[in-house]
Amino acid sequence: MGSQEHGQVQRWQDRWWAVGLLVLVVWVGIRLAFDGWSGWPGILVGGLVYAGFMTWLVMRRRRRDARAVGTDAARVPELERRIAKNGPLPEDPAEQAAMIRLIRRREEKLRRHRWWAFPLLALLFFGIPVLWFAAGNVTAGLWGLAFGAAFLGWMVWFNRRFARRMAGMRRRIEGVGGGLARGPAAGPVGGPAAGPVGGAEGFAHGAR
Repeated sequence: MGSQEHGQVQRWQDRWWAVGLLVLVVWVGIRLAFDGWSGWPGILVGGLVYAGFMTWLVMRRRRRDARAVGTDAARVPELERRIAKNGPLPEDPAEQAAMIRLIRRREEKLRRHRWWAFPLLALLFFGIPVLWFAAGNVTAGLWGLAFGAAFLGWMVWFNRRFARRMAGMRRRIEGVGGGLARGPAAGPVGGPAAGPVGGAEGFAHGAR
């Protein structure tokens, strides 16, 4: 259900079953493209397990974000969407403060995790094709390399843009709110509330 507190209706794309269905379709599609239709029962079962785990992970992250920034879990995807699209500011001052706290939470995670996120992804996306090459599956190795390069390139571009837009949205809210979001009730989790936090570049957890 959407958040009745803010009079908003949650988009169907943000519901848990939509997240799980998307993960399942992507997983099954990729596996079928590489392994063919002969092993579809095992691929489907593995996809259901993976989709269930990822859905639980995404929902758990939303609940934690909601508790940390002081909003409803159903509102977190919409706030993130506004940040990513550089959209309109929330009219509710309390929701503006929640958005500031969410931005600062994301920026802190970017600074804390970016040193290991990119090397780990690079190892994953380029290490698996090497194994395919070693096993003699040249076609799968080439497809894996192409996909890995494209995905990592998109990830770098998306997260740099998201970091810039987070900083821009934070400045807009702090300017419009007249310092409202910098009050004690709106301070970032685990850190002081005074003064803006500089933009960070790296890998957002979510964009996981």
